[in-house]
Amino acid sequence: MERTLILLKPDALQRGIAGKILTRFEDKGLKVVGLKLMTMSPDLAATHYAAHKARPFYAGLVRFMTSSPIVALALEGNDAIAICRKMMGATFGNTAEPGTIRGDFGVSRSYNLIHGSDSAAAAERELGLFFPEGVVQWDYHAFRWIYDAEDELGG
Repeated sequence: MERTLILLKPDALQRGIAGKILTRFEDKGLKVVGLKLMTMSPDLAATHYAAHKARPFYAGLVRFMTSSPIVALALEGNDAIAICRKMMGATFGNTAEPGTIRGDFGVSRSYNLIHGSDSAAAAERELGLFFPEGVVQWDYHAFRWIYDAEDELGG
């Protein structure tokens, strides 16, 4: 099992499509182990996006991410990071494939609805930022019907 962080950005909430996006992840079979509606502080945005600090879009990105509430999700499943990245689609909605979140709901090069961890190391770091209290451990019985992996799941 792998965990990843997903952020539903201010544009997803302002457009009223956060539930539709969350449903896609649940429909795929990913387990929600953390869910938080929050307003990102400038300090958290600066820490989360520190790798982009020297880029020209950084100030606008921080301003955007702190402008309105976001939803932080911690998702769990086999290959959760790769699955979520594929479901999200290309960074810009105008080039994302139909069937992906950005391809179906986005057209902007600035507002791209969603962030997802891009590696296991990033997921660990990001989950620590957004869920410092940890995530919820619970038995998701649907995994037995989602994965053909009884040995992996302790069955």
